[in-house]
Amino acid sequence: MKNLFYTLAILTLPILANAQNRAIIAKIVGTVGNELVLLSDVEEQYDLLEKQQGTLPADFRCVIIENLLAEKLLLNQAKLDSIEVTESEVDGELQARIDQILAYMNNDLKQFEDYYGQTVSEVKESFRQDLENQLLVQRMRSKIVSEVTITPAEVKSFFNKIEPDSLPYFNSEVEIGEIVYNPKVNDEEKEIARTKLEEIRGRIVEGGEDFADLAKIYSQDPSSGRLGGDLGMQRRGTFVTEFEATVYNLSKDEISEIVETEFGFHLIQLIDRRGNNIHCRHILIISEITQADLDLAGETLNKVKIQLQKDSISFSRAVKTYSDKNSPSYNNDGDLQNPKTGKTIFETGDLEPEIYFTIDTMEVGEISSPIEFLTTSGDTAYKLIFLKERSAPHKANLQVDYSKIKAAAKEQKTNQIVNNWVFKKIRSTFIEIDLFYHSCGALEKWLPNEERP
Repeated sequence: MKNLFYTLAILTLPILANAQNRAIIAKIVGTVGNELVLLSDVEEQYDLLEKQQGTLPADFRCVIIENLLAEKLLLNQAKLDSIEVTESEVDGELQARIDQILAYMNNDLKQFEDYYGQTVSEVKESFRQDLENQLLVQRMRSKIVSEVTITPAEVKSFFNKIEPDSLPYFNSEVEIGEIVYNPKVNDEEKEIARTKLEEIRGRIVEGGEDFADLAKIYSQDPSSGRLGGDLGMQRRGTFVTEFEATVYNLSKDEISEIVETEFGFHLIQLIDRRGNNIHCRHILIISEITQADLDLAGETLNKVKIQLQKDSISFSRAVKTYSDKNSPSYNNDGDLQNPKTGKTIFETGDLEPEIYFTIDTMEVGEISSPIEFLTTSGDTAYKLIFLKERSAPHKANLQVDYSKIKAAAKEQKTNQIVNNWVFKKIRSTFIEIDLFYHSCGALEKWLPNEERP
């Protein structure tokens, strides 16, 4: 049972498999209550891990099957206990994962569709049930361990059981804050963009030209422009405030006046509305950022740096006043979050190169000069870096690394509780495993007593 949480870790990843690979072999290799483990599930995970880790042990499919059986056991019990996840929760998680994948692909919808062989909407629907099951499994596991706590004595005992030679060696680690500042477009460039979009609107409303045709020619939205500006059916809350306030007040086929948002100027047409879901298209014209705008942005952040150095403003207040509200750090008081761990501590080797070289000679508590960088959309922006903490390379110890050791001790305790729960639940749940896999040592506990080797 020691491998139980390998599968649960898989569940936290974005949608992974090419949709075309999901119909490999519809053979059932295991049954847990009313839940099935398919050979296609096993092969999908095996292929994924082989690509990530290289050659796998000969019996690794047995390990995967054990973890899938444990997952199905949790899912089966979640349904028996009437645990629920709402449609909005599933929708939100699906959208978050789709957005993450699109971000990796620079929001290129064609690349997405070529890779998955389906549109975004089709991929969402094909993975909806899988994701709902994943959320149910996570919720069932949370229910099992909801009252798990860890005492200082348990942390110390956990640490003392680690052989000195086995203690991990931690590289230098840092905690970093940032203020992200986007250059502001000057009024003259804004007026040029607005005028251009007014002319396009006139060609549609007065000249009778096709909205979608002009969107393909002029829209500067890289995702929707090639689709005639089509944004698909979206739920309320998807768009920024100014855009949404306009589109929800349009009638079917109506074309809006010019709408300004943080992204530029929009012309919007409502295609359809179903309750709180809307289907619309738009033409986006982006104002040009001039060198003078870039220079002014750098000067603004230099002034913020001086205020911080003089303690005229706190770092937290500076984040709320100046930082980009769409940056991930904005709602984290400016703290950068390590995507590998979800925490604010980084090994220096995990940092982006421009940040690594910026903090290399900085002292703790120091604020950097403005750093120029490119956003995910390819635009130029600036940031200040605040070096909050730095630790020297060292071998793990309770004094410096208590929080890490506590987390590891709690994880071990949590895993053991779930492992115990699974072992007990096996005896009271209908379980059947394909005869071909009865020789798997990893599956011995899952077999009836009389069938164990």
